[in-house]
Amino acid sequence: MNTFLLMMSSQQASSQQGGAGSYSYIILMVVLVGVMYFMMIRPQKKRQKEEQEMRSSLEIGDEIITIGGIVGKVVTIREEDIVIETGADRNKMKLQRWAVNTNVTKTEQHKKEVEAAREAAKSKKGKKEDKKISDSAKEAEEKIEK
Repeated sequence: MNTFLLMMSSQQASSQQGGAGSYSYIILMVVLVGVMYFMMIRPQKKRQKEEQEMRSSLEIGDEIITIGGIVGKVVTIREEDIVIETGADRNKMKLQRWAVNTNVTKTEQHKKEVEAAREAAKSKKGKKEDKKISDSAKEAEEKIEK
């Protein structure tokens, strides 16, 4: 009888611990899946969307770099492919749109815009600092006069 009671109480204790452990295991798995989504899947989808937008916004005259490293200028744009001119002898190549890795023209324009914005911010900041310096100089002069 005592043995039976000991077995029953040990089974109840283990089932209670197992139940709590399974809940924590499920919560841990959900948290891990959430972290994986925000660390891996979401950024990858964002990059794919940006690449797709870049490929769909190609224009004639843009300088591009392919995934194979070929540099050329876009001459013709069609539904699924493009024709580029490469080299000094103007060889023409037909490529699939998915083979475009970088649009150098847009990248350079973006860099110029960012640089112009930085310069504008620096000039505004410089003007504010000059104003602060002149204000503090005026205050110092007033203190000296008093």
